[in-house]
Amino acid sequence: MAGHAVFPAGAAVWRSLACTRSQLRLDLTLGCGQTFRWRETADGHWTGVMGGRVWTLTQTDKTLWYCVYNKQDRPKEECSEEQKPTASRQERCGVNVKEEESSVAVTSSQDIKEEELLRDYFQLSVDLEDLYRKWGSADPHLKRIAGIFTGIRMLRQDPTECLFSFICTSNNHISRIQGMIERLCQSLGTPLCQLDETSYYDFPSLAALADSNIEAHLRDLGFGYRARFLQQSARQLLENHGPQWLQSLRMTPYPQARNALRSLPGVGTKVADCVCLMALDKADAVPVDTHVWQIAKRDYQCAAGGSQKSLTDKVHQDIGNFFRQLWGPYAGWAHSVLFCADLKKFQKLKEIPSLKVEGVKEGKIATKRAKIKTEEKTLMKGKELKSLSHRRAKMSIKSEETV
Repeated sequence: MAGHAVFPAGAAVWRSLACTRSQLRLDLTLGCGQTFRWRETADGHWTGVMGGRVWTLTQTDKTLWYCVYNKQDRPKEECSEEQKPTASRQERCGVNVKEEESSVAVTSSQDIKEEELLRDYFQLSVDLEDLYRKWGSADPHLKRIAGIFTGIRMLRQDPTECLFSFICTSNNHISRIQGMIERLCQSLGTPLCQLDETSYYDFPSLAALADSNIEAHLRDLGFGYRARFLQQSARQLLENHGPQWLQSLRMTPYPQARNALRSLPGVGTKVADCVCLMALDKADAVPVDTHVWQIAKRDYQCAAGGSQKSLTDKVHQDIGNFFRQLWGPYAGWAHSVLFCADLKKFQKLKEIPSLKVEGVKEGKIATKRAKIKTEEKTLMKGKELKSLSHRRAKMSIKSEETV
């Protein structure tokens, strides 16, 4: 059985891209709820499925490191001795593989397609530092937050996976959604490989999701009412639009793409905006839920829907327009920074800068106190010397008078 690669062990298995943490932070980008397929499998190492392959990603200050696991094309018993992974190669790769059990090979070939896939997934052609500067100039509140929550990028996900994942987010939270997506892939997806007793699967096809028996099966897996939406949306996509329709929406203007998505069962305005932003290249899409609504009211005194008790399409549109006017064409990316900063799981990050500031203040105060004490000692010493000199002068005068 193969194991998850760990950096820097087995350097031959790792490939790299120049990428600073200010351009990408894996923990924030992969853990903020825009994708549900990645897990932290070792400290600072994230393993997940993307592009039909299993990847492990990690990073150093200026470099993004990645390892791609590749299922062998033929069963192990059909491989020649030369094709079987040897123990020495396994040791070099840092992967714990027993030769007789291995059906997974770790690729280290310089395949440019893998690099292009990774660059596309993280949209590395977008200069995130420049965006942060522009947002900070327009929005002092975001500027303060951005100093802590750097490197949050929007992923460019597969539209089918993104759509059906976000249909599962209704009345749900991140950890539960992750479990649902994992069960969905295990049940209906194609097996990819197994690492340290964890099996990885590709996301199910539209045909698999559209099967008439899927709703009952998904209910058994704990999907509840969402099971019907998944099956009906998949069937509608295949029967009314075709398998490439979602992909084609990348070329459709944002308002039309959002309205088209809303025609699918289980897809409201918020889910449609998530798919537009995270899979369909609509960087100005701003998904609004009650959480974002509270941020708008609390931190920006945005009056949109002030008298409303629930989100309406008008409130959603007004809040989206408010942030688009404030942040510009990449408003959806900026929104993700605020959303991430408000998640409970990341609140400890806010404590670190404050501790540093307090430490600096305490250090300055201590330095100032020490300086004052030194000055006081010097002053007292000066006074003592002056006083001693004065007494000596008096004694000298008295002596002269006595003589």
